[in-house]
Amino acid sequence: MNYKVLLSFLFVAMISSFNAQNKTLEEANRYFNSNMYCEGADKCAEAYSKLSRKGKQALRDKADMAFKTAECYRYTDRFKDANEWYDRALLLDFQEVNPEIFYYNGEMLRMMGQFEKAQASYENYKKIVPNDVRGDVGIQSCKDAKSFKANKTRHVVVNQTAINKKEMDMAPMFADRKETKLYFASSRNGSTGGKDPISCESYMDIWVSEIDKKGNWGEPQLIDKRGVINTEAHEGSASFDARGKIMFFTRCPNMKKENLGCEIWMSELKGKDEWMKPEKLVLKANDSISIGHPCASDDGKSLVFVSDAPGGFGGKDLYITTLDKKTNTWTDPKNLGPEINTAANELFPTFGKDGSLYYATDGLPGFGGLDLFKATKAGAELKWENPKNLGFPINSENNDYGLYELSDRKGYFTSERKDPDGKFNPDIYSYELPPNLFDLRVIVSELGDKNVRIADVRVVVKGSDGSLWEGYTKKDGATQLWDKKVDGKRYVNEETSYTISIAKEGYHEDKKGAQFTTLGLTYDQNFVIDMALLPKKPIRLPEVRYPLNQWTLLVDSTINSPDSLLFVYNLLQEYPEMVLELSSHTDSRGKDEANQRLSENRAKACYKFLVEQKGVDARRIVPVGKGELMPRSVYKRGNDYFDAMPADPTGVETVVLTEAYINQFKTTDPKLFEKLHQLNRRTEGRVLRMDFDPAKDPAADPNLKQFVKYP
Repeated sequence: MNYKVLLSFLFVAMISSFNAQNKTLEEANRYFNSNMYCEGADKCAEAYSKLSRKGKQALRDKADMAFKTAECYRYTDRFKDANEWYDRALLLDFQEVNPEIFYYNGEMLRMMGQFEKAQASYENYKKIVPNDVRGDVGIQSCKDAKSFKANKTRHVVVNQTAINKKEMDMAPMFADRKETKLYFASSRNGSTGGKDPISCESYMDIWVSEIDKKGNWGEPQLIDKRGVINTEAHEGSASFDARGKIMFFTRCPNMKKENLGCEIWMSELKGKDEWMKPEKLVLKANDSISIGHPCASDDGKSLVFVSDAPGGFGGKDLYITTLDKKTNTWTDPKNLGPEINTAANELFPTFGKDGSLYYATDGLPGFGGLDLFKATKAGAELKWENPKNLGFPINSENNDYGLYELSDRKGYFTSERKDPDGKFNPDIYSYELPPNLFDLRVIVSELGDKNVRIADVRVVVKGSDGSLWEGYTKKDGATQLWDKKVDGKRYVNEETSYTISIAKEGYHEDKKGAQFTTLGLTYDQNFVIDMALLPKKPIRLPEVRYPLNQWTLLVDSTINSPDSLLFVYNLLQEYPEMVLELSSHTDSRGKDEANQRLSENRAKACYKFLVEQKGVDARRIVPVGKGELMPRSVYKRGNDYFDAMPADPTGVETVVLTEAYINQFKTTDPKLFEKLHQLNRRTEGRVLRMDFDPAKDPAADPNLKQFVKYP
């Protein structure tokens, strides 16, 4: 073959190769521009592989095909593949053509949990397009990712494998009052439509599954078999009025070469399971606008829905319309405003039991992709505000949407999180907030001294839910831990108030008791209730001191005697029926008569402080001077003396501090000698009675406020 023939052959081969490249490129663009993303991914990837790197136009085409391949994978939720192809397009500087590649790649990286890389991608986008708030949302979401997991809620999320198939299952919704029939959209085998060029699965239909008495889901069935509801088009995102008699649903036409957006249709239920021929709601200005995801009010007269109508805040927004009773037509849709809508997408609205609005958005900081939010209703109007992210684990790194609330503790939703097979197909999940776990322990001690624990105290607990149980304290003064009963039920339950009463022979009746409640608590809690019983014996009061041979309440660097008397004040406040004797004692030094008068004046000093300065009813205190006639009993172990019995009584003996006993230390141990005399100088309380009646008790003796002559 001579060189002319060879050149001619090569030229023809080059033309053929060029024509083949053009044909492949045209076909790839046709698939992509027709939204045929499933098959379009392979077509665009093939075109990319056949394009040369020589020449500026070839490089631009190659970058464009890499980007479109990534977009096909993004639209079909193949995040890893999308990320890889975005990276190829970035190597070819496609960001100079469309800087959104950084934003979309950040989304894919965030979906895969690669938050640091995602943040870097969003930041690159912000450098080029600083005014797009979507970049800010992405950056903040990456920063918040750790806190989402750290502040995990207690919800338990479970994949409903009895309902889900490998195909898409989404937008769960109940219609019947008993909430036993679950309606959802699915592209599973058996759906009536053809193949969807976007997902490569069947067009979606509305299916229904019924739960039995044991809580098991039955095999899902098509909502109707007559082709009235489910057609060759997409049907899904159904919503019902409170009676379950009117259904609103989305239908997206499948007509080639026509730019037709989705519509909302309405059907009425006749009989038990027969849905009538639906009617299309007129809610949009032209056919190219898409509306869908209806959310019906209980009376079926108001609809919140999704639309991409012009004039919104960006992406898809939530709108509301109401039925005009006079004309039987739906009012012009009204945008829910910036309180709800963002520059990105708001989708899948549903109503909560309290009138709140649940919806999914990728326009607010979240965990990944679409996150579920709850907005509170603003007054009586059909407005909502203050959307709050539902947190992890209801929201995941992937898209989460279409929540239906069964109660304030449980419901169903759609999530594209990784399934057990490692795939990211949309599935239906349940969520439930398990009961908060509470337990109770009661500890009983002597009033005024928590170190003295009381055993064998009868403790009775009554709940506002009718529950009742009792037990006894052990040697340490504590009851058993009341947590779980033998049958597995809890002693202490949610949203319940409890009263506790205690009693023991030899102690005054505790008429006040104690109370605690779990009302409004949203966290586990261990309740430890400290209670006290008043023994039928003298009450040891906190130390009150006086200057030598005086009755002024001493205040210095070592003691504040008026503060010590606050114990008596608080005791009388806690027991309003109590009448208390306050008795003051002196040591044995000095004359008997002088000590008697000194003790009387000291008792009256305490009395006057409580009555005149703290406002205690004078009839509730009887001041008595005991002089030196009643030496104190203390407790001794080795060389140590205690004014109360130690918690461990081993080796402890009781000692009466008589003058003879104390005098033995006068020369051998002067410090102990003074200490024991000080222990005898005391003020004690004794309950005289527990039936004080301010309406019937006689007036107090005015002489109790008068000090006696001393010495």
